[in-house]
Amino acid sequence: MPAGDVSALDAFLALSKAIGSDILKTQGAGGNTSFKRDGVMWVKASGTWLSQAGQRDIMVPVRVAPLVEALRSGNPSAEKATDFVVAELNTSGLRPSIETSFHAVLPQAVVAHYHCVEAIALSVLEDRERVIGERMAALPDLAYVTIPYRRPGTPLAHEIDRVAAGRPDVLILFNHGIIVTGDTVEEVRERVARVTAALRVEERSSTPADMVRLEALADGSDFHAALDAGSHKTALTPASAAIATAGSLYPDHIIFLGTEIGVLANGETAAAYADQRRLQGLAVPKMLLAPGQGVLLANELTDGGRVMARCLAEVVSRIPEGAPVVYLDPAQEHELTHWEAEQYRQALDRKASRQA
Repeated sequence: MPAGDVSALDAFLALSKAIGSDILKTQGAGGNTSFKRDGVMWVKASGTWLSQAGQRDIMVPVRVAPLVEALRSGNPSAEKATDFVVAELNTSGLRPSIETSFHAVLPQAVVAHYHCVEAIALSVLEDRERVIGERMAALPDLAYVTIPYRRPGTPLAHEIDRVAAGRPDVLILFNHGIIVTGDTVEEVRERVARVTAALRVEERSSTPADMVRLEALADGSDFHAALDAGSHKTALTPASAAIATAGSLYPDHIIFLGTEIGVLANGETAAAYADQRRLQGLAVPKMLLAPGQGVLLANELTDGGRVMARCLAEVVSRIPEGAPVVYLDPAQEHELTHWEAEQYRQALDRKASRQA
């Protein structure tokens, strides 16, 4: 690479790390960024964490033009994008993000996709078009579009390809997150800050978790009280708990925490709850709510799952009480849980947790 491009790539890695290190923007292996130069796009690898950009080799080089052609011609190879990796530059043997194809169709040199909790909280509202439009009106110089929910991968890429020629600066993905684009790293960095401020939502206030009571409820079970204080917010107000347990809001929650959240009855222990579920032939959820007291997480939960518990708390505490919400339906849940690309990402998460 020319020296100027190396400098820009370093700045891109720094931006990726900053986005990945903010729990309100990216959680665990969620989100991905890309950087294009001379027909090659460096994109985050599947299962890696943006917070490790610059410290670990997490970017994969992919040839852009043939990948875009494959997507538009309906070639199945566009889904994994592994056929378009520049093998001689992929020294770590990484696999591209499951969302590589939508990065490829966007013409801008720098693309940042992340799971901003404010963007998710607004994008699941039934009245989301109006609400988002009012917020984005504060940024009249930025062109934005909204994208209906599609499964990550080629279905989402096809939807984004329909608007890519218009070079949108911001794309808000319903029940998913946000994409911010630009021709330079600094342009994207500045836009991320401005869009975050425009979409900011005041979170619902709550009392602290009752850790003593939670530890008693977890005693003798395969659960423990969430170690991260913010993760308890899901259970600490009736409104947040009701929103969280009514359905699945976005893909990464389903992938890492499943499609069901358990709720303990007053005084019920985690062990008693789990025993009753097994007697009924039902799976035991990975996350349990003790209303008004806090959250219990399965001991088997990975690092990725634990940060998703925090993400859920941040999202539901920003959804207004009583506001109609659009949840993913059972068919959309099924296509995520039975998708090979997500099973691969889960396997990487389990491996990383074991090593840690």
